[in-house]
Amino acid sequence: MATATTIDHAAPPQAGPRAFIARLRHGDEIAHVITLVFAAAILLITSMLIYELWVNSLLSRTKFGWHFLWTSVWDPVFDNFGSLPFIYGTLVTAVVSLLIAVPLGLAAAIFLADLAPRKFSDPISFLIDLLAAVPSVIYGLLGIFVVVPLMRTVIGPVLKSTLGFLPIFQGPNYGVGFLTAGIVLAIMVVPFIISVSREVLLTVPREQREAALALGATRWEATWQVVVPWARTGILGSVFLALARALGETMAVTMVIGNDPKISASLLAPGYTIAAVIANEFSEATGNLYLSALIELGLVLFLMTFILNGLARILIVATERGGGRPS
Repeated sequence: MATATTIDHAAPPQAGPRAFIARLRHGDEIAHVITLVFAAAILLITSMLIYELWVNSLLSRTKFGWHFLWTSVWDPVFDNFGSLPFIYGTLVTAVVSLLIAVPLGLAAAIFLADLAPRKFSDPISFLIDLLAAVPSVIYGLLGIFVVVPLMRTVIGPVLKSTLGFLPIFQGPNYGVGFLTAGIVLAIMVVPFIISVSREVLLTVPREQREAALALGATRWEATWQVVVPWARTGILGSVFLALARALGETMAVTMVIGNDPKISASLLAPGYTIAAVIANEFSEATGNLYLSALIELGLVLFLMTFILNGLARILIVATERGGGRPS
């Protein structure tokens, strides 16, 4: 007697409105829409920021054009404005701060991640995270009452007596200036470098360290030749995060840089930055052109930050392709 064979065909996947409702019930579509909205909000905020800066700087852009970028005169009385002294001051103070903060921050991160005992490194790391949250005006007060007197009475005279033959350490020493602002910025950004670099170094697999030690490397050789190259992409990220903070810092720099819109080769001379001049003069801008020039300075600062972050991203990608952390 023949036995009937029953073949069960798998039901085809749902499509159309029923599939959308099913995904909606399971929360997939809701999560997708919510995260999409949040991601789009970032683009929207950035676009609105650029639009407002572009529109409100129309008067200045129309009158000065590209000359605004390389003109050194800033004269609100005769409505003659140029941004070059402020661009120069912003870049110089940021570079000085990185020259001080990067070696200090990287060395501290390596010590806390690989060389210090855990009972010592954990409390210090907690204090470093607290330093990253200190308001910038507190660092400005530290600069006024500690760094400026030291620069005027100790650091400046020593630099002039030993390295005074260099143009960057010549001229009068007032205590305030590019170098003072760079030191204060370095104190501000070094906690970011230490904190991020330490976390990146801790993510390096333990096997990498043990393999280097098994091959006869000392603990320092294993750290410097194996651990640091593995984590260098993240370390570069921490450096450019610190650079972004240094470029946009306002209050601390305003309090110690001297606020003089001049270009000087000496780091001991007073100067000015874009963020500082906007903070100092925005409330005093009476004319429309004056206000428009300050807004254009904000646009210039935004574009500088955008370009430097773009270059940082390119450098990080090139580092990964050239032998950074393996995939």
